[in-house]
Amino acid sequence: MFVRSLISFFLLSSFASAGIIQEVRLSISQNNFPAAESQLKAYRDQRGIDPEYLEALSWMGRGALAAGRLDQAQDYARTTEKQTISYIKTRKLDSDPHLGIALGAALEVEAQSLAQQNKRAEAVTLLKRALAKYGNSSIRVRLQKNVNILSLSGQPAPTLEIVQHLGPQPVALGQLKGSPVLLFFWAHWCSDCKAEAPIMARLHSEYKDLNLIGPTQLYGYTARGEEAAPAQELAYIDSVRQKFYASLADMPVPVSQANFNAYGASTTPTIVLLDRAGKVALYHPGAMPYEELHKAIADVLRP
Repeated sequence: MFVRSLISFFLLSSFASAGIIQEVRLSISQNNFPAAESQLKAYRDQRGIDPEYLEALSWMGRGALAAGRLDQAQDYARTTEKQTISYIKTRKLDSDPHLGIALGAALEVEAQSLAQQNKRAEAVTLLKRALAKYGNSSIRVRLQKNVNILSLSGQPAPTLEIVQHLGPQPVALGQLKGSPVLLFFWAHWCSDCKAEAPIMARLHSEYKDLNLIGPTQLYGYTARGEEAAPAQELAYIDSVRQKFYASLADMPVPVSQANFNAYGASTTPTIVLLDRAGKVALYHPGAMPYEELHKAIADVLRP
C-alpha cells in the first residue's frame, strides 16, 4: 500500500523545481529513461555536478524503483549516494536543500530495493548506519520513517513526549494498554491531513474503545510561510485545529518534534495503529481511505 502511495507521489505530484530536475522527472513520468539520462549528461557536461544535478539524478533511482527495475534502482541510488557524499566533503549536507533530498532519496531507494528482494534485515542495517551518520541533519526523519516502514510493525510503540499540548491532556501510551490507539500525525499546512479528519472522526465515533491522539509539531512559520515565534505558531496551530478539526475537538494534540523524529513522520499525515498490547499493528506514511483503516481497526479488535 505504502509503495503504491510513494510511487503516486513520485510520479504524479506537480513538478516543483525548474530546470534539470523538472526535465528528468517529466521524462521518467513518460517512462523515457534514455531521454532522462541524456538530459543529465548534457547538464553535467555543461555545468558539472552540483546540487540540482544530484537531486535530478536521485529521481532516476526513484523512477526505476517505481517501474520495478530493482537492480537499476539500486545502481542509480548508489551512484547518487556516492556522488553526493563526495560533493559534501567540503560542505555541509544541509548547505543546500537539494543535497538532503538527493541523499535521503538515494538511501530510501536503496533500502526499499533491498527489502523488495527479501533483504529486509540488510535494508534496515543500511538505514540505521545512515541514521548514525546523518542523525543531526535534515534527512533524519526520512531515514527513521524508512526504518519504521521495514521494522516497526509488531514492536512496542515509541513513547510520546507530552510536555506541550493542545486540546485535552494527553495520556501516556503505557496507560492506554488494553485499548487500541490511533495516532494521527498532522501538520497545520497539510491539506491531506484536513481531508483525513472526517475519516478519523467517523472511526472515532464508530469505535468507542479507540483512543485517538493527534501529534503535531512546530515548523517555524504560519500562514503563507510567514516566519513565527513558537508562541505565535502554537496559537496559529490551535486556530487551525479549531477550524479544520472541529470534529476532533476531544483529540489530544501533543506538540513535539521529538515525536515526529521517533515515528519518522516526514510525511503528513502519518497514521499509526497500536493494538491492545501497545504494539504497532499498522504504520502508514500518507493518507488512508476509510475502508482500509476500518478493516485494520476491526482486525486489532477481533478476539
